[in-house]
Amino acid sequence: MKPHARFRFWLALLSALLVGPAALAAGGHSQLQTFFQGQLNSADYQKKVFDRVARTWKQPGARHAPGPGKKAIVQAMVAPDGQLLSTALVMESGSKVWDAAALNAVKKAAPFPRLPADYASPALEVHFHWSWATSP
Repeated sequence: MKPHARFRFWLALLSALLVGPAALAAGGHSQLQTFFQGQLNSADYQKKVFDRVARTWKQPGARHAPGPGKKAIVQAMVAPDGQLLSTALVMESGSKVWDAAALNAVKKAAPFPRLPADYASPALEVHFHWSWATSP
């Protein structure tokens, strides 16, 4: 292979390796799923919490999106008055920037609405799952 052809080959390969994943990720979007533990039956309360966290989510650039099958999971404990008792990153996505954005979204969304009067537990455990879905 001639030197200039070899240079073009390596340049094309390097471009594909650097730009390819970003191009794939750019065609996607973040997804948030929320799971409420225990005996919380109020769909209205669940929607309020989901909406509040979704509004505070600051999506990192596509280059920080987790790979296929990866996601960040934040566990939050909510007091009866809606105060955030604790947060923990219980599953890392592989992207520190994505994980930090997930934690920040939950923290900034607090305080949450008061728990429904018929919810008897001393705290509510909620899991927030953030993943990246590529467009077909």
